[in-house]
Amino acid sequence: MSAAELRRRVRAVEALQAKTREAAAANVLTTRKAAAKAARAKEAADVAAREATAVALRLFGNDAALVSELLGVPTEELEREAKSVTAARAKEAIETLRTRVERPRPARTRTLRAAAPPSPSKRPDFTPDGPPADAG
Repeated sequence: MSAAELRRRVRAVEALQAKTREAAAANVLTTRKAAAKAARAKEAADVAAREATAVALRLFGNDAALVSELLGVPTEELEREAKSVTAARAKEAIETLRTRVERPRPARTRTLRAAAPPSPSKRPDFTPDGPPADAG
């Protein structure tokens, strides 16, 4: 092997190492960004869960034992979650919930099966092994 060939191979190995390092760095950045996004989503979900707990307790007259039994969640956990939600925020969440419940739901139109065209196998001129009987 000549000196030039050896230098070429060394440069190729160094280039591969550089690309590998760049890919690793890009992977770190992408993974950290995804982790930060997931952490924000988790925090938002935790806040929503705490608010939902506070709303349920307020709507059930702060009867934590009843809500605990209905939901199958320990009373202490319900009380701990609801404690961090302010009364004003709980009232706001209740109003939002009431608005959503009171909103009229759009009527869904249903398609009648009789109005739909028959499937090919139900047509009288259908033969499974070829064209319709009168086509030939």
